[in-house]
Amino acid sequence: CMNWWNRLRTMILIAQGWPGGDEPDGSAKFIAAVFRNPLISEAIANLMNDRDGLMLGLCNGFQALIKLGLLPYGEIREPSESSLTLTYNDIGRHQSQLVRTRVASVKSPWMSLCDVDDVYTIAVSHGEGKFVGPKEAIDELIANGQVATQYVDFDGNAAMDIAFNPNHSIMAIEGITSPDGRIFGKMAHSERCGENIFKNVPGNKFQRIFEAGVNYFK
Repeated sequence: CMNWWNRLRTMILIAQGWPGGDEPDGSAKFIAAVFRNPLISEAIANLMNDRDGLMLGLCNGFQALIKLGLLPYGEIREPSESSLTLTYNDIGRHQSQLVRTRVASVKSPWMSLCDVDDVYTIAVSHGEGKFVGPKEAIDELIANGQVATQYVDFDGNAAMDIAFNPNHSIMAIEGITSPDGRIFGKMAHSERCGENIFKNVPGNKFQRIFEAGVNYFK
């Protein structure tokens, strides 16, 4: 079975989930615990280092990737005091709304069907989505082009206003990538789209990250 797995070029997608309720750290702590199993962590390292795989985390999945160190480092490692993290929204409660997100970098294969400055209207639903970290770490993300998406206002400017950035993430950061771009995590639910969803809301609601991920392997 493992020989078959090791021959595959594949992707891993980690989505939202609330087992036992939306308790602190949500599903992320459970997902991270599973991924730290030596057999699974070895398989993940093989996928990313030897088989050119992809990983995507949405909402709780993003939290899990951060906890594991896969974001922003591209490898599983132990957290430290200087680690980036996702914490409680400034408002102190769950936020569920549509936000506007701007594409800031397209170095990731997941963003290959987007252009810099594209703006998408996407749903968020979380209580712990505030992206924070030391200034040096944030500056390094920006310099490396690892900040993929940001919360923006109606003029497309990065926003700290709670109406546009509901968790008050630093530098309005909504999504980041690993250094090579193959691991991507974001808070907004790009999967919540469809022809008849949010029809009364203006804006482009179809962010083609899943199609881009599939195209990477063609």
